[in-house]
Amino acid sequence: MSTAAAITDPGPSQRSEKDLLIATRPFTEENRAKSWAVTFSSLSILAGLTAGAVLSPWWPLRLAFSLVEGLTIVRVFCLFHDFQHGAILRQSKLAEAIYFFFGVSILSPPSVWRETHNYHHAHTAKIVGSHIGSYPVVTAAMWKDLTPVQKFGYRVVRSPLNMLLAVFTVFSIGMAIKPALRAPAKHWAGLLSIVLCYGAGAAAFSFGRGDVWVFGWLIPMWLATMSGAYLFYAQHNFPDAHIASRQDWSFTKAATESSSYLVMGPVMNWFTANIGFHHVHHLNAAIPFYRLPEAMAGIPELQQPGKTTLSPKDIAACFALKVWDPAKNQMTDYPSA
Repeated sequence: MSTAAAITDPGPSQRSEKDLLIATRPFTEENRAKSWAVTFSSLSILAGLTAGAVLSPWWPLRLAFSLVEGLTIVRVFCLFHDFQHGAILRQSKLAEAIYFFFGVSILSPPSVWRETHNYHHAHTAKIVGSHIGSYPVVTAAMWKDLTPVQKFGYRVVRSPLNMLLAVFTVFSIGMAIKPALRAPAKHWAGLLSIVLCYGAGAAAFSFGRGDVWVFGWLIPMWLATMSGAYLFYAQHNFPDAHIASRQDWSFTKAATESSSYLVMGPVMNWFTANIGFHHVHHLNAAIPFYRLPEAMAGIPELQQPGKTTLSPKDIAACFALKVWDPAKNQMTDYPSA
């Protein structure tokens, strides 16, 4: 039994930020064998599903394989995300090579992901400065001062359509092309990703087998990126979320009050590798995904988070949140004219 597993931490109701962070440290202890097991088993399942999507003789069966493949891409992406945080397989060159190839194959070059995502963790839920690696947030007063062009851009980025087309907007352009053009020496893998992913499609169509690319990559990636874009949105844009000014912002409050607990059943928790325990992850990103539920159970301050679900009602409620209203102390719809 690990050290953290034996902890029953009653914890004071108002623990200091430093003490709260210290309380999470035992849960960062990794089970190396388990990390390798979930990596290889998940990749093996993904490979089998891809083979089914490519080789099955009937298109309905191929589509079924494609859709489950897409959900499994979400799982492996969450493992990729954990590796980039150093939560699993720390300092493993083999894991670095595996997840580099995976990241490039799904339009998520590791250098870009680390740069934007680490910034996101350090600045999430700030009124100003949280837009890098995340969805932008402005106050109701700031919204009124935006130009029509700025308002249009803000609406587009936060719209469901942007998430529906995330494979092109968020990932192809945002994660691969723009960073590579901005800093080619640093983010060269972005162009490599575009060449490999779309070059494979061009090659498949040129040989009269475009269906292989469509069922084996495009449909699964469409579902995976759309799902991932919404998951990321709901993790920080939910009814109980709080946004703070730079002066009032703190790291622990951003984790515990501005990151959601996305309640899902065991099947979706498997496909998302427990990413729904997002408030726990934001408090300490070095906790392996398979220990997030344990950390939530062991730390009282993490047991009353803001919650949301994947029900149509809760999805609609999250999409209705557009700007931060300090007077109401909550996210609201766009101000009326």
